[in-house]
Amino acid sequence: MSTTSPDSATPLDPAAALAFVSDPRFGGIDMFVGKVREHNLGRLVTGISYDLFEPLALRTFQAIGERARSQIGGPMKLYIAHAKGDLRIGDVAVIVAAGTPHRDEAFRACRFAIEAVKHEAPIWKQEHYIDGDSAWSEGCSLCEEPRDAEGTVAKHENAEGHSHTHGH
Repeated sequence: MSTTSPDSATPLDPAAALAFVSDPRFGGIDMFVGKVREHNLGRLVTGISYDLFEPLALRTFQAIGERARSQIGGPMKLYIAHAKGDLRIGDVAVIVAAGTPHRDEAFRACRFAIEAVKHEAPIWKQEHYIDGDSAWSEGCSLCEEPRDAEGTVAKHENAEGHSHTHGH
C-alpha cells in the first residue's frame, strides 16, 4: 500500500495511483480524485491551504488500509495520498485508489478509505475566499449529527440539497 503525502511542490498524480494499484490479478480498479472547487457552502473560494502532521497522517493512512483489507477481504492494493500546502482551484487535493479482483470490492475499498481519511486523518483545511476572508474547516463540517459507537454519521444533507450516507 502506498501512503504518501508529498510537499506542496509535488502535485498529486492520478496516473501514479492507477499504476500502483494495477495488477494482472485485478479486474476492478476504482479511484477517487478530490479537487479544489471554486465554491463551498455558498461562498466563492480562491484556494485552499492544507496542513497536516505527516508522520501521524501516514500512520493513519496505513491503519485505514489495514481496516479496508480486513473488512473487504481478498487481495487488494490501496493508494492514499493527500496534498499539503497551498492549492489553487482545480488542483488535486486527495487521491484514493483501490485495486481488487472484482469491481464491488474496489468500489467498497475506495469508498471506505476516502470516508475514513475525511474523518480520521490529522489534516486541517483552510479555505480562502474571494472577499479576502479565510476560515478553517473540519473534515466534514456538516457532520454534526450524533455518531454511533464507531463514529459513523448515518446521514446528512447540506444547504445545497446534497445528502449522503457515511459507511465506515
